[in-house]
Amino acid sequence: MAGRTPLHQAAASTIIAILAVVVLAADQFTKHLAIQGLPPEEPVPVLGEFLIFYLVRNPGAAFSLGEGVTWIFTLALAAVAVIIVYLAIMRVRSRLWAVALGLLLGGVLGNLTDRVLRTPGFPVGHVVDFINTPWMMPAIYNVADIFIVSMMIAVALLVLVGIGFDGTRERRVEEPTDAERIDTGSADPADGTPERG
Repeated sequence: MAGRTPLHQAAASTIIAILAVVVLAADQFTKHLAIQGLPPEEPVPVLGEFLIFYLVRNPGAAFSLGEGVTWIFTLALAAVAVIIVYLAIMRVRSRLWAVALGLLLGGVLGNLTDRVLRTPGFPVGHVVDFINTPWMMPAIYNVADIFIVSMMIAVALLVLVGIGFDGTRERRVEEPTDAERIDTGSADPADGTPERG
């Protein structure tokens, strides 16, 4: 079955840009609501122990690691964003890659916005986290984190199944062994092995 026609470069870039803006807006809006409506560092049960809102400002990475080197996370987020923008402009023509990278870019820009604009200021701003699901993990996270983690998994799966940026899928063709050639009657006469008639 023939695959879908690859996207035009402009269409792929547009998909990535639109999804990134949507995720960025959702992330920043929910953070604004959390800051306005939640008490700092006090658990607010929403669905019992399944979902708890707990507002914190995180200077580090996941599990508050690296609090003293926040600027490194800012640089890392900026580098990822630049790489995704480059791929969007130059390489991506696959719908799946466009969706995955667009959502990933939105998540990266959500946390990068915090690093750049929130207190204590550029480039060491603290990321606003407020979602806690203790049944799943002990971390407190945000909407941007959800998209970053899920889309990194999606990217890994796309690589694993061999889908390229242009939408083509790598096919691994294994050469048959000599025994298989003899059994199927397709041995190469040049190699001195007679074909079966």
